[in-house]
Amino acid sequence: MRRASPTRVAIALGSNLGDRHAHLTWAVDALRSEVDDLTASPFENTAPVGVPGPQPDYLNAVVVGGTRLEPRALLDRLLALEASRGRVRTARLAARPLDLDLILYGDRVLDEPGLVVPHPRFRERAFVLGPLAALAPRWRDPVSGETMARLWRARRLPGGGGAASASARRG
Repeated sequence: MRRASPTRVAIALGSNLGDRHAHLTWAVDALRSEVDDLTASPFENTAPVGVPGPQPDYLNAVVVGGTRLEPRALLDRLLALEASRGRVRTARLAARPLDLDLILYGDRVLDEPGLVVPHPRFRERAFVLGPLAALAPRWRDPVSGETMARLWRARRLPGGGGAASASARRG
């Protein structure tokens, strides 16, 4: 279903199997068909965190733009894009060629089966919050009311979770 006017969205992208750069580049290009005025962060190499067993490093990015798709329709599109790059959901947190997470959908707060927005862990993930704060520093988290810039600063302060030491910026 399509909305009359676009809603601002943030989507996180990740890949740790195959040609990671090619997967993310393809995903950014594919998302342009559903997300207007898309802006993408630089790609960032990140060590896997909280995953079962050893896995290759991830390449991550965040995109921001506007969509006319309703949240469930956008999620379905993201899942279809993942599948088209070979993602098979066998186990939670398994390595994958492409991972697309809906992080924010305007100022909406949703908790439905299979769809939670804002993404419940985006504030804890430096590889999402840092690029999101750079792309949309004034965007407010609909749960806390804080801007992305303020959330990022708080995360980087001593005792605030710290920046992910394993990540290194890439252009």
